[in-house]
Amino acid sequence: GGREDSLGQMRAGLPSADRVKGIELVGLEFEKDNDMHIDFVTACSNLRATNYRISPSNQHQTKLIAGKIMPAIATTTSMVAGLVCLEMYKLVQGKPLDQFKNGFANLALPFWGFSEPIEAPCREHNGETWNLWSRLDLNDSQITLEGFLKHFEVKHKLELTMVSCGVSIVYSMFSSKSKARMQDKLIDIIKEVGIDITPDQKYLRFEICASDQDGEEVDAPSVRFSLK
Repeated sequence: GGREDSLGQMRAGLPSADRVKGIELVGLEFEKDNDMHIDFVTACSNLRATNYRISPSNQHQTKLIAGKIMPAIATTTSMVAGLVCLEMYKLVQGKPLDQFKNGFANLALPFWGFSEPIEAPCREHNGETWNLWSRLDLNDSQITLEGFLKHFEVKHKLELTMVSCGVSIVYSMFSSKSKARMQDKLIDIIKEVGIDITPDQKYLRFEICASDQDGEEVDAPSVRFSLK
């Protein structure tokens, strides 16, 4: 899948162990008047801002903000970032679950504690195994509402009773309005119910209520719907 391909590209781009052997990493002291430092912080903060749909900042704004938050950068934030990076190394290296750690810290005490994470509980349906991190992908942006419902009925043996996106209801089996929209494209229904889509947005996430062929409720994963 896409995640595995991305990790593979990251691994391929890493230098070999021989090339980095003997290299000693030296920490740099952040300097808000150093343009290279500001460019790096601006790029990182804008990547995070994009994830949360926050307006990006320019170098001038970064320089103004960075000068006021040095105490935070130097303490808790830097510690948490370091711990997260350690876990990322394990993820890229394909380490087993028992090699990962949850971290708990209180610098005021001071206290640091670590524990092993537990595997996310799994549930099964129609030969598929899902957990908290699972999702169902649908990559047909031109599909109709009827086709969308049929897809889950045929592929996953699920009858959808409700489809929502954020606070908006996209489909409800009890709604006469939904029944009248069966031949409409799902993308048009999404826009009609007031869901905002940015020009560079690639996906929407739907939450679904579903039941199996016996009418029993199924706890199904969210759906990632491709807009392109």
